[in-house]
Amino acid sequence: MAASRKDNVRNIGIMAHIDAGKTTVSERILFYSGRTWRIAEVHDGQATMDFMDQERERGITISSAVNEIEWKGNDIYLIDTPGHVDFTVEVERSLRVLDGVIALYDAVAGVEPQSETVWYQANRYHVARIAFVNKMDRPGADFDRCVREIHDILGGHPIPVQRPIFDDQVFSGVVDLISRKAMRFDEADQGTSIIEIPIPASMMDEVESARESLIEKLADADDEIAEAYLEGAEISEQQIKAALRRATIDFKAVPVFCGSGLKNKGIQPLMDGVVDYLPAPGDLPALVGTDFKGNPVEQIRSEKEKFCGFIFKIQQIEAKRLAFIRIYSGVLHEGDAVFNATQKQSFKIKHIFRLYANRADRVESAAAGELIAIAKTKGMATGDTLCDPSRQILLEKLQSTDPVMSISIEPESIKDKDKIVESLNAIHEEDPTVIFEEDEQTGDMLLRGMGELHLEVVCERLRREYNVAVRTGNPSVVCKEALIGEASETAQFEREHEDDIIFGNVSVSVQPLDRDAGLVCKADLPEGHPYIRPEVVDAVVQAAKDAMLYGPNGFEMTDAEVRITAIGLDAKGQVNLIGSRIAAGEAVRNAYKKAGVRILEPLMAVDIISAEDSIGDLMSDLTQRKGIVENLDSDPLRSVIHAVVPLRNMFGYSMKLRTITHGRGNFSMHFLRFDSI
Repeated sequence: MAASRKDNVRNIGIMAHIDAGKTTVSERILFYSGRTWRIAEVHDGQATMDFMDQERERGITISSAVNEIEWKGNDIYLIDTPGHVDFTVEVERSLRVLDGVIALYDAVAGVEPQSETVWYQANRYHVARIAFVNKMDRPGADFDRCVREIHDILGGHPIPVQRPIFDDQVFSGVVDLISRKAMRFDEADQGTSIIEIPIPASMMDEVESARESLIEKLADADDEIAEAYLEGAEISEQQIKAALRRATIDFKAVPVFCGSGLKNKGIQPLMDGVVDYLPAPGDLPALVGTDFKGNPVEQIRSEKEKFCGFIFKIQQIEAKRLAFIRIYSGVLHEGDAVFNATQKQSFKIKHIFRLYANRADRVESAAAGELIAIAKTKGMATGDTLCDPSRQILLEKLQSTDPVMSISIEPESIKDKDKIVESLNAIHEEDPTVIFEEDEQTGDMLLRGMGELHLEVVCERLRREYNVAVRTGNPSVVCKEALIGEASETAQFEREHEDDIIFGNVSVSVQPLDRDAGLVCKADLPEGHPYIRPEVVDAVVQAAKDAMLYGPNGFEMTDAEVRITAIGLDAKGQVNLIGSRIAAGEAVRNAYKKAGVRILEPLMAVDIISAEDSIGDLMSDLTQRKGIVENLDSDPLRSVIHAVVPLRNMFGYSMKLRTITHGRGNFSMHFLRFDSI
């Protein structure tokens, strides 16, 4: 890509609740841009962006796919993200490297629960947004309600730039409020031809009122428009678009479009909106990382700077193990020497690939702003920073997400025992929320993940992709432990060994910490305590750290502090390292028991959507599941229950919900926190 075209790059994703139509819209974008020669449909199992067999069979997106398209002289890198909460890490790492997103909504359902989750994820990564109200062809579609909910529920600043056209209550086109032009999409050629039509006479007042509202809202967000508006000056299309672009990039506006992906209406204006309003890499401030001492380092997003990139995903494409990279600065060439700042390893770039969903085409170079892939090297992992050896910088890693559910697994054939470990290692590289370990007490292999569907998909991948059939046990939740109070304990270890005595005497104190503080262990030896070599103190502290990882019930401990308050000397006035380490571990375990612990289980934020007549039965069922109803939103079309429920009580809830609502209800849930209820 030529350096002069750096402002003609867009890195975008599509984010939404499950079944809002993300992949359907993505397929139209690929078709109208010329990337594909036909429109592939999700319901036919042929979607380009859903290329995994399980995605096509289940009709859902599991893994985020990258595709490059060209639109009116602009290079657009498009990521289609999953909507199901079990695969939220895919959304998380996509947002980490994107500059803008299309927030997509179902025109009938409006802002759904997972829509809120991904909106707040975009807030956290400071990603600019435009909105697309999809499925305007469905009965009950309500564009204005979606706009209100973006403001009221999400706290966004929606500014509609279109009005929908209905002929006899059938969605047929849109009016562009900025240009005052109406358009239809020719059904004869799948919406490829856009036909400009006069604004329907019945809509003239509506359009003028909506355009005036657009300018008023824009005046609140942009000083240039505010000045012209107050002076009563005529505001041109170019001024409106420029101001709306500034406001979008500054998070003061969310331009709202509408259409129907399935009916091939409204996609091209949406693509124009991507180019017109979402930021190019050069519009964004310098990237801030750190050096190896933790000092801040700025990296300007330009091809003229030293190379800097971030690995946001690892996946196998066309039998090649690839690392997906967002290039933030510089130009990367085949043969370049690159430094992995996270792993502190140097290597040479062998091959560079441009991504087209499940296809990887080799290129000689890539520049700032691009999403590309390179051949994975040993030790390379998701979240690593790659940089020029002469300009070393560490970027913030991806936020980790703890698994909340586990199942026991074993290979059906004993000869596959080693193969299953190798296969799960490969899957963990691609999806860090997949964790496996051996239970020390039972010897079972435990597979941990983000939910029932997540674990089911992993087991199916083992069978299909790695040829390892597995048997699974019943799912169970992953719990943690937290201290109730403070305690101090001293443990002494003494044992004869050959002609010597192994002796250790260590005192510790433990106390709970605030939520999400993690585990802290340190030496706090009082003044006057006998001098002990620093390396010995460090070894005792490390032994205490190892012991504090798990509580008395065998669950992972969280939010606790351990202080080493005394290290005893043996009869010779010396410290025995082995004995002191053993005593430190025993002191920590005894102090945990003395302080008392409580079990923290995964609590889920559950959102249930149903008709009003089922709400009473649903609330009663939630009470039986020890759920706490936090809020109830109602309108004539639907009611939404917002509740907090222990994950252990949500197994099999889909079938119960179908029974209560006669198949008309649906729900979503996502991990909220570890707590007791």
